[in-house]
Amino acid sequence: MLPSTPAQAAPSIKDVQAKVDDLYRQAEVAGERFDAANLRLKQLRAELEDLQADQKHQGEQLSGVRDQVRDSVLSQFEGSNMSAVGQVVTSEDPKVFLAGLSTMSAYDGIQNSLLTDYANQVNALDLRREATAHRTDQVADTEADLKKAKAEIDDKLAEAKKVLDGLQADQREALLSRDSTRVSAADIGASGSAASAIAFAMAQVGKAYVYGAAGDSAYDCSGLTMRAWGAAGVSLPHSSAAQYNSGRHISESELQPGDLVFYYSPISHVGMYIGNGMIVNAENPSVGVKVTSLHEMPYVGAVRPG
Repeated sequence: MLPSTPAQAAPSIKDVQAKVDDLYRQAEVAGERFDAANLRLKQLRAELEDLQADQKHQGEQLSGVRDQVRDSVLSQFEGSNMSAVGQVVTSEDPKVFLAGLSTMSAYDGIQNSLLTDYANQVNALDLRREATAHRTDQVADTEADLKKAKAEIDDKLAEAKKVLDGLQADQREALLSRDSTRVSAADIGASGSAASAIAFAMAQVGKAYVYGAAGDSAYDCSGLTMRAWGAAGVSLPHSSAAQYNSGRHISESELQPGDLVFYYSPISHVGMYIGNGMIVNAENPSVGVKVTSLHEMPYVGAVRPG
């Protein structure tokens, strides 16, 4: 009789927690790419709108010069056979129009400055069309990046949910009941804009973590710090990596309440220092916005906004 295969031991709560935290970490890395792509997309769309307006204006300028050239051509050929002239002056393609002029016997009689102006306007319109097409392609590529990052976030969250769903009810409760440290904003020694930012962030403790969210009922890490410092009148981008470049870098020994603290390499998480070795941060989907230790995650640096 063959010996029975020993039953595989169920994973410990600690192992499950490590697995879920790693999946959340991977989702947050994808979330950082999502936030960065979203910022880039907003910038590209604004640039595309400006380019389209510029192209439209250039087209209107070209149309005006074209009318002047056409009138000049018609006056040069007044009283002669107009069939060939008509084919030229009625062309809607600027380059065909210009090429047709060069084949006409009266080309030299047309005002040189007018033709030069028209040729320059055609080239200017071509440049704007190329720039608009290039920016349109960049928008499409960035939208694809955004979609890919969102799909990866969803995949990692689904995998984490599957791991959690495999736990017994009491195990799941124990894993998800990592309470936020109790700290009152009034007990934090800060003043001015930092005090306003801290007050906002602390008022969000207990709210949900959702990737890409910036309130009012849910946040991701950079969404929370962006809104908190926004309440203090300081504008920050919705990206932890971008926020790392949005203020004066300070050492850990210089930390003051309100400073932003950053984690992992490459940077993909941000929180707000509140003093006494503690931070408030939108941590992950299991625990949401909470107060925790400064060194709960791999610390890489800090920035003082404003």
